[in-house]
Order: sequence, then C-alpha cells, then structure tokens
Amino acid sequence: MAPLKPHWKQPSHPEIQEVIVNDAEFTTKSVSKIALPPFGLFAKLEFPPCTVAAEPTYATVQMGRDRHLDLNSDLLYINHSCEPSLIFDMANMYVIAGPKGLRPGDELTFFYPSTEWEMAQPFDCLCGTPSCRGRIAGARDMTAEQLSGMWLNGHIRQLLEEREKAEQMQTPKQNGSAAKADVVATETGASENGTVTSSNGHYEALISTDQTVQALRDALAHAEKAVDAARLALVSYVEALHLAGIGKHGHRVFDAAQPATVEVPVGAQRRGPTSRELSGEMGGGT
Repeated sequence: MAPLKPHWKQPSHPEIQEVIVNDAEFTTKSVSKIALPPFGLFAKLEFPPCTVAAEPTYATVQMGRDRHLDLNSDLLYINHSCEPSLIFDMANMYVIAGPKGLRPGDELTFFYPSTEWEMAQPFDCLCGTPSCRGRIAGARDMTAEQLSGMWLNGHIRQLLEEREKAEQMQTPKQNGSAAKADVVATETGASENGTVTSSNGHYEALISTDQTVQALRDALAHAEKAVDAARLALVSYVEALHLAGIGKHGHRVFDAAQPATVEVPVGAQRRGPTSRELSGEMGGGT
C-alpha cells in the first residue's frame, strides 16, 4: 500500500499533541502536551475533519461492526501499545485518558484491538511493555487471556460474544462420542455409579447447567453495561469540569485551550517502528 501523505494542515492539534518525526526511518510518534486525570477527555472525533472510510485500511479506525473512520488529522500518529495511555471510545467519538491519567511528555498510544476486529495489515508489536501481545492482527485473532483487563469497544465485545457462542455450538460435535454415551446412559436410567435415575434426569441436569451459565452471562452483561454507564457519566462530568476550568474544591484547573510550553524529555523519544508504519508506511512531517 502506498505511503499516506497528510492532506490536512499540520499541526492539527497543537494545544494537546506534539508529533515527533525523527531522522531515522519508522520513528514517528506523538506525545501529550497536557495533563489529564483518569478518563479525562483528550479529544473529540468530529465530522469534519473525520470522514467515513470507504473501506478499512491500515490508517482507519473501526467505529462499528462494519463502519470505519478516517481521522484526517495528526491523531493518526497515535501508535499502538499493549499498555496504552489513551482509550478510543468510538461509541461516543471521544479519545480519553487511560486509567492512569496523562502527563505532559507521555507517549500517546492506544490498544488497536480495542477498536479493530480484523486489521487490514497486521504487524509485530514492538511496544516493549511487559504485557506485549506480540502479533497484532485484531481482536478476532486474540484469546480471552490476551484481551483480559483491556478496555474494549462495544462492537468488539459483541463480536467476541458471537465468536464464543459459535465455538460453543461446535463443542458437542467435537465431543460427539461422549455426548452419545451420556444419552445412552440416560435412556437406560443408569448413572455412572449404577444408581437408577429418571429416564431424563441427566438431560434435565444438563439443561439446568446451561441455564445457570446463561444467567451468569446475562448478569455479567448487565454489569458491563452498568460500568459503561458509570464510565460515560464520569467522562461527561470530567469534561464539564474541564470546560468550566473548575476543580471539585472550587479551584481553577488546567485549561487545555491555554497550554503551557512543554519540553519533551529525551527519554520519551521512541525507538523502533511506529505501529501505523509497521502496518503500512506513512509519509509526511509536521
């Protein structure tokens, strides 16, 4: 795929983001110019400059089951990390700080599988974090353990649930002999220890177990919705405070519209390929 040439005015977000382009190949990255509390609003994904993409590419962000977005801004230079500093909340079109908050000089990253089900161009992650997942090809190709503890968009969670149900439907076929043996034992009214039971007792027990599992799953789904609602309420509240410039004790807080000049620490410079460039070269400077 040909390198993407920035067609927007740069810098696009000078108050909050600095894009650092090094002389070495594949070393572009972004750092924060502001401080934010956990889940504070970093940027809004607005139309314009965002546009709906005709098809997914290495430079798009997935915002629904079959919908993808072109950022058309320097937000495109936010790299992947397995321990990200940002969250792309595509349901609300917000970019928010992660659970650790954000400090000036922090590298701006997000977890690509939190938005992408199947990446157009997979790549080998070089984030170097202790929890690095290695190959990044989208949430579809990751295990539950690899996704554990990560914030995921609603369309990714839904697709994961569908994948899990499909796998469960295939399980009886894989264990056909065992299932057949259970049916035979049930029809004869004999349990494993030789005790006579009702002809459908074993079958009813299996149904009861399945219903219990489903009930637990439903409870978990409701809990996740409650967490999402609380998170969105927190985002809205923090955003209101941010816009008003008022802290919870009545003191003025940092105003992103009037940022202080920040010198990016040398230690914050990233070495190695950027995530976007690993999955498709990107040209242009700031």
